[in-house]
Amino acid sequence: MKIRSTTILCVRREGRVAMGSDGQVTVGTTVMKSNARKLRRLHHDQVLAGFAGATADAFTLFEKFEAKIEEYLEALLAVADLDSSFVISGTGDVVEPEDGVLAIGSGGPYALAAARALLNNSTLDARAIVEESMRIAGGIDIYTNQQLVIEELKR
Repeated sequence: MKIRSTTILCVRREGRVAMGSDGQVTVGTTVMKSNARKLRRLHHDQVLAGFAGATADAFTLFEKFEAKIEEYLEALLAVADLDSSFVISGTGDVVEPEDGVLAIGSGGPYALAAARALLNNSTLDARAIVEESMRIAGGIDIYTNQQLVIEELKR
């Protein structure tokens, strides 16, 4: 599945989990919107979720996730609470990263590499790591901008 048009990053550190997204919506080669909201808080604001993929499918995946129904959809969902982080595909695949860092979307590999480097070589908190890593990804990936939305859960 080729996922384009966004970057979602989730980082855990010291009892906090932060998730960030960019705001760019691209149709073909045209930027249609720069401040889209791709993150949601679910389950009484205790779960963070961000989507990458076909927008309509992503919103359907949010709804299906909440209802625990599985169906093939062309989207990925990043989900995290204070204890766990997962990537959920539209086909029902669930992956939990072993280091608590996950990234999806076209800029995901750049954001993931930056986040891992910052986790291993700085004392920045989870939110600051997400912010800096997303800015790096936005400077490299043409489908990701630097209009960031960052949500955080704290113990």
